[in-house]
Amino acid sequence: MIDYIKGSITEITPTWITIETAGVGYFVNISLTTFSRLEGKKDYKILIHEVIREDAHQLFGFADREERDIFRHLISVTGVGAGTARMMLSSLTPPEVGKAIMSSDVNVLKNVKGIGLKTAQRIIVDLKDKVGKHAGTGEIFAFADNTRREEALSALVMLGFARGAVSKILDKITGEGKNLTVEELIKLALKNL
Repeated sequence: MIDYIKGSITEITPTWITIETAGVGYFVNISLTTFSRLEGKKDYKILIHEVIREDAHQLFGFADREERDIFRHLISVTGVGAGTARMMLSSLTPPEVGKAIMSSDVNVLKNVKGIGLKTAQRIIVDLKDKVGKHAGTGEIFAFADNTRREEALSALVMLGFARGAVSKILDKITGEGKNLTVEELIKLALKNL
């Protein structure tokens, strides 16, 4: 199994690169996220995920470990192949994919070409625990804060307040960096509405 290839980038497009090492050029499929990180670079150590099938041997390359980990999680889900996972990582950054999974945001995943409602739901169900374990502690707290914010927003809208006004006030409150409960968020928002 190939872990990485370190060499000279001889050709680069938004979907693949050719990286040469020891006189051999490797064709490596990449996402737009990786392309944006590699553009303009001559030499690079690209992380690899190798897919070996009866009819093909494919290499998928990643600029960093986080993207490769998310890719590997995605392809472990039934119905999500390497091409679909690459499409997801071309449409969303790895943190955006992780955030969508952690916050159970089906619509963000569904907006990716080739992902339907059932597949998006399956991704969330299958990966919520895995992505949560691998996310940094800062990211987990950010997701928790976002969930509390959404709960407070829903409660205030149900009380009859305008969604836009409530959203602005909650953004201001959560932007101050305090770790508040849903109740505290609602009380502070009510004082400002």
